Amino acid sequence: MPMSEYYQSLRLKLGSELLMIPSVAAVIRNDKDEILFIRKPEDTLWGLPAGAIEPGESPARALRREVFEETGLMVNPARILGVFGGEKFRYVYSNGHQVEYLAIVFECTIVKGTLQSVDGEVEAFQYFKMNELPELSVPYPKEIFTQNAGMPTISVFE
Repeated sequence: MPMSEYYQSLRLKLGSELLMIPSVAAVIRNDKDEILFIRKPEDTLWGLPAGAIEPGESPARALRREVFEETGLMVNPARILGVFGGEKFRYVYSNGHQVEYLAIVFECTIVKGTLQSVDGEVEAFQYFKMNELPELSVPYPKEIFTQNAGMPTISVFE
């Protein structure tokens, strides 16, 4: 989905200045333990299904919405893998808009769906093996992609 009305109204006030954006990202595995990455048009690097949290929206709800819009998959967040932000998570879009993301990364389970770009923002989907991860557009630490069966589950509240 294109930029929401909320973020559009902020852009009208701020222009292209730096905007802090709370966001979510999903680590989704298939039955071969491969991780799903997406690539958007005009990008050469891969990313996780991800997007901004809208006002009044819980992180879990934002995650479900963003994953469905980008991948056509319905997912449930199983646990939080990490929360990341800071200068490494700054990005400048081709139109000059500057953002810095505070990203909550969730491990997800697939409920149902077929891979497809519902909102038209994704050009390619690919599952990658852990030892063959692509170059990423966002510098997530590699540790979030390893299976840690002994890690405790963190409750995800609505």
